[in-house]
Amino acid sequence: MWSNNSATPFLLTGFVDSEAVHHWISIAFFIIYFSILFGNGTLLFLIQNDHSLYQPMYYFLAMLAGTDLGMTLTTMPTVLGVLLLNQRKIAQRACFTQSYFIHTLAIVESGILLAMAYDRFIAIRNPLRYNSILTNSRVMKVGLGVLMRGFVTIIPPILPLYWFPYCRSHVLSYAFCLHQDVMKLACADITFNRVYPVILVALTYFLDALIILFSYTFILKTVMDIASAEERAKALNTCVSHISCVLVFYITVIGLSFIHRFGKHAPHVVHITMSYVHFLFPPFMNPIIYSVKTKQIQRSFIRLFSMHYRS
Repeated sequence: MWSNNSATPFLLTGFVDSEAVHHWISIAFFIIYFSILFGNGTLLFLIQNDHSLYQPMYYFLAMLAGTDLGMTLTTMPTVLGVLLLNQRKIAQRACFTQSYFIHTLAIVESGILLAMAYDRFIAIRNPLRYNSILTNSRVMKVGLGVLMRGFVTIIPPILPLYWFPYCRSHVLSYAFCLHQDVMKLACADITFNRVYPVILVALTYFLDALIILFSYTFILKTVMDIASAEERAKALNTCVSHISCVLVFYITVIGLSFIHRFGKHAPHVVHITMSYVHFLFPPFMNPIIYSVKTKQIQRSFIRLFSMHYRS
């Protein structure tokens, strides 16, 4: 039995029964880690240095890239520590803090995708008023609202973790700290911590996805009313990147939720793998999607490469 001591660390878990190949697995994770840092870092650099990208769409894209970087920098150090160095111990307060930022940034990402849907909605439904509606000050307010929603709404379930007594096994199920994993170790009434996240998910992920779906219903209706097939294709093409990122994010959310809800008898490695996919696949894919599907990003990258090549 573990003593109820705030100094007693939690123990993180890698791929159970695969410890012998943790070093090999860590190589794949390190490549993914580097790719995410490079891809999202490049996007941020391009948007900051190319004045042609000083538009609301790319401001929101910069927020998405920054959030993806934050999520990766929050999760991957402990993952690589477990897989590469077998550093499994994590102080309780560090664990709670990591959990706070993981869940906060996930909600922030959902909010940014919603804001990007709003941007596409205005661009296609009211193209003549686009610049007057999405002014820099309004984009800033939307961005701050998205950040505040994420950082404030996660406080209620995380704060009790700091004063819960932990007298059960301190072994966690993943190589990073998640609220639902930590709360199960508490020797206290965790009813609030069980109910609040369900309500929060409904009011964030589910509601965001529903609004995005409705916005694209109206966008599609507007596009279908355009007489020229070429103009219809051009309008839809501006939405492809965002739709792809939405699908990548929400499919992983649904997959993880489905596994947690109905996969109780599934092998533990399935739960672990799905968690890694949820937290790492969107940050990995988003820069690729926008680099492949957005001509302005491609042109900006070519200009940057050409300047370095000439110098």
